Amino acid sequence: MSHTFKYDILVIGSLNADLVVRAPHFPRPGETISGDDLQIIPGGKGANQAVAAARQGANVGMIGRVGKDGFGDVLLQNLKNNRVDISDVERDDASTGTAIIVVDEDGQNSIILSAGANGKVTREDVKKHSPGFQAMQAVLLQLEIPLETVVYAAQSSFGNDALVILNPAPARTLPDELFKVIDYLIPNETELSILSGIQVTDLASAEKAARSLQEHGNFSVLVTMGGNGALIVDKFDDEIKHIPAFKVEVVDTTAAGDAFIGGFASALLRGLEVEEAVKYANACGALAATKFGAQPSLPTKEEVEKFIKQG
Repeated sequence: MSHTFKYDILVIGSLNADLVVRAPHFPRPGETISGDDLQIIPGGKGANQAVAAARQGANVGMIGRVGKDGFGDVLLQNLKNNRVDISDVERDDASTGTAIIVVDEDGQNSIILSAGANGKVTREDVKKHSPGFQAMQAVLLQLEIPLETVVYAAQSSFGNDALVILNPAPARTLPDELFKVIDYLIPNETELSILSGIQVTDLASAEKAARSLQEHGNFSVLVTMGGNGALIVDKFDDEIKHIPAFKVEVVDTTAAGDAFIGGFASALLRGLEVEEAVKYANACGALAATKFGAQPSLPTKEEVEKFIKQG
């Protein structure tokens, strides 16, 4: 029976204030180096993916927590400005989550997270605010909120036929009960290595690691590999598919993976086949890497379509 969805995509995850500084290289232990002026930029993997999907035209809602502080005000207003429904984001006495990010001259980043209010997101929050779990087409999850909350959200969503997409970041050991209730797992090479215990260095090792995880559940794995593109290890297909990356001048890789995930989810819900959706997501990630900062770098649907058309 068909029905009207409240959201195309519901994101349950983190909201962070990113404190970002550019530096010539990452400091070594005991080393003090000079960097550019500090910038305060809206971030958090959950909020990044929500904005990424919304900028691709999806109707997006967010469940999470921020503090009753200035950072929280900024993050909520930014989501609202990007047409993400914030009515289910709670204000908490804990401080707003914060990420301290150093970006080197090659555009690579090093991140330290302080969970703050993100660590207070509970299954009760999900139960209270989720629209019955029958009212969204897809749920995006990450690991910057408590794991038990992620497991509960995945189980509830999967049980009501919503598409469950898990970005296992920051990477950690995951229980089988979570693997059994996801449709897509989207790690990068480092996260895949940690999850599988297999060092990922090339396409062959990435496939081996992904297949080892698929022994725990019935899901597809999309491995994001930066300049090497993405690898599709489909649960229904013995043949892997490698989707090359778009070549761009990298400025900052922060949120490129989140752009990929938001782009993939929105493209899939628009009816694209998985391979085409991954190509589209690659374009989203590539464009995000050409700009500085997390959410300011996330491209719009019009920008992505123009980029793909230009080749």
